[in-house]
Amino acid sequence: MKKSIHPAGKRGHVDHGWLDTYHTFSFGSYHNPHSMDFGALRVLNDDVLQGGSGFGAHGHKNMEIVSMPLHGALAHGDSTGHTSVIRPDDVQVMSAGTGIMHTERNHSAHEPVGFLQLWILPATQNLLPRYAQQSFDPKTWKNKFVFLVGSRQQQQGKLWINQQAVIARASLEAGKGASYALQTPGHGVYVFVIEGTVNVAEEVLGRRDGMGVEGVNQLVCQGLETCDLLLIEVPMQFA
Repeated sequence: MKKSIHPAGKRGHVDHGWLDTYHTFSFGSYHNPHSMDFGALRVLNDDVLQGGSGFGAHGHKNMEIVSMPLHGALAHGDSTGHTSVIRPDDVQVMSAGTGIMHTERNHSAHEPVGFLQLWILPATQNLLPRYAQQSFDPKTWKNKFVFLVGSRQQQQGKLWINQQAVIARASLEAGKGASYALQTPGHGVYVFVIEGTVNVAEEVLGRRDGMGVEGVNQLVCQGLETCDLLLIEVPMQFA
């Protein structure tokens, strides 16, 4: 088993005033040669946008982008004509493919919005851009992992991306555990603690800590207190 631990306090951090952002992996002005990615997982950003602020129109290409609000509401618009508002327990998938322009803005003029954004490298380049969104009931992931996003081929999730990857979520009570069986042999799995404290692979992880694990077929997570976990299974080597 190989473990790569990324403590919350050692993430990249930039406070622009209108945007307070933490980067698990190198991103923008934050460069850490020891934390560039975890297999196909290239970006895991923890963002807070102040009321009335947001990202203006900007482009992406050949990237699978997954956004998950934790509090507040995020307004989305893109060059394919999609406009939407996503809220906590919603998951948004945008396959940039050949190229897409989009905006992300706080839907509120006053209250902040906090959200996680994941970028996963695609299995195939230059596909047509695609957008999807799904709401989930958090009761379904109490003390067990529930698939949020899968690959199109696996169809494990209600949402799919152009990569053999899985995104799952679990909320564990103190003293409760949940196991995750990897869907593809040889993949790695990245655990990100949204809230609380958990024991994973004999490591104690707290709020916003992250850890990548390789060389396992199953991962057991034990809640040391009430905790909310995000789990990302990705290929470690790919074309």
